[in-house]
Amino acid sequence: MPEVSNLFVCLMGMGVTFFGLICLILLTMLMGRLVRGKQEPAPAAAPAPVPAPAPTAAEPNRQELIAAVSAALAEELGTDVSAIRILSFRKVS
Repeated sequence: MPEVSNLFVCLMGMGVTFFGLICLILLTMLMGRLVRGKQEPAPAAAPAPVPAPAPTAAEPNRQELIAAVSAALAEELGTDVSAIRILSFRKVS
C-alpha cells in the first residue's frame, strides 16, 4: 500500500472543509430566499413610544453583595480578594 504524503492529507482535509462550508453558505442563502418569498410584508406601523423606566429602589445590602461577588470571583480565579478591583456594579435587567 503506497504511503500518502502529509501535504496531500492536509490539502484534502482543507479542501473538503471549505467545500462543505461553501455548500452550507449556498444552502443557507437558498433557504433564506425561499422563506423570504413566502413571507407577507408587514404593514408599516408607527413605533410605539418607549415608556420611561421606573425608578428602582437601591439594594439595601449593596456592600455585602459586592463583597460576596468579590469573594466568589477570587475563589474562582484562585487569587486574593485584595487583588480584585470592581470598577462598576449595576443591575442588568
